[in-house]
Amino acid sequence: MQIVFLFYDGMTALDAIGPHEILTRLPGAEVFHVAKEAGPIRTCSELVMIAEHSLSEVSEADVLLIPGAGNATSLSNESEILAWVRKIHETTTWTTSVCTGSLILGAAGLLKGKHATSHWAVIDRLSLWGAIPTEERVVTEGKIMTAAGVSAGLDMGFTLAAKIAGQKVAETLQLGLEYDPHPPFDSGSAAKADPAIREALRSRLLAKFEGLPQK
Repeated sequence: MQIVFLFYDGMTALDAIGPHEILTRLPGAEVFHVAKEAGPIRTCSELVMIAEHSLSEVSEADVLLIPGAGNATSLSNESEILAWVRKIHETTTWTTSVCTGSLILGAAGLLKGKHATSHWAVIDRLSLWGAIPTEERVVTEGKIMTAAGVSAGLDMGFTLAAKIAGQKVAETLQLGLEYDPHPPFDSGSAAKADPAIREALRSRLLAKFEGLPQK
């Protein structure tokens, strides 16, 4: 099973690392890290990750995962990357995204008429690509699976693991990674957060998302 992660400068590390820790443990998993050009990729938190393969070296995948970005682009102007995403999507069993990675799927033309989610601060922008914004942590429509902001990639990883290898395998992976969250504060979603905190953060995030298309 060939699992392909798209890397690009400015991406959010946890968007990829969360699902990576889960999916790479699936039986028979063969993992590829792909970028426009092979080499080091600097994430938005300054963590440097390595893409061992360029776009031209990978032409198919069973699973494609696209992370999002904070102050990076939606790649809507990167025609080469979008064409590659469309090409890989034709071969996948599952095409997935985390956070604003769904905007990349949208820009590639893969979400028209489909339910999808994204980071709460920019989920409305999915409609720019003809998608139906859906405020759920993980949204599955056909072979496309999208996750909400950043940490939701973990939930998506386990959901996808169950789809691929069965619930018992997914539960075993969850236990092995001890994923049993008990957050110290009940403010992890826009619906539950203090309104003053939410709006202040929204302003800061929208400034960071300035490279993304505007609704």
